[in-house]
Amino acid sequence: MPLSMFQTGEPGMIKKIGGREDTRRFLENLGFVIGAIITVISDTNGNMIVNVKDSRVAIGKEMANKIFVSGSSV
Repeated sequence: MPLSMFQTGEPGMIKKIGGREDTRRFLENLGFVIGAIITVISDTNGNMIVNVKDSRVAIGKEMANKIFVSGSSV
């Protein structure tokens, strides 16, 4: 499911990153790579603060919709 649908405090593992090549590269540089554990810290009107690779990153709903996460494997 897209990261934008995850609940606050729920950990998950990144399974896929969609979007154009430059978007995927941008997210990869922020630490959003396949297999990384990610946790939603806060969600305000679709704008999220997430914990990924021991860093807190703020992303918008549009970017969060491109990151597909599985919560059952964590």
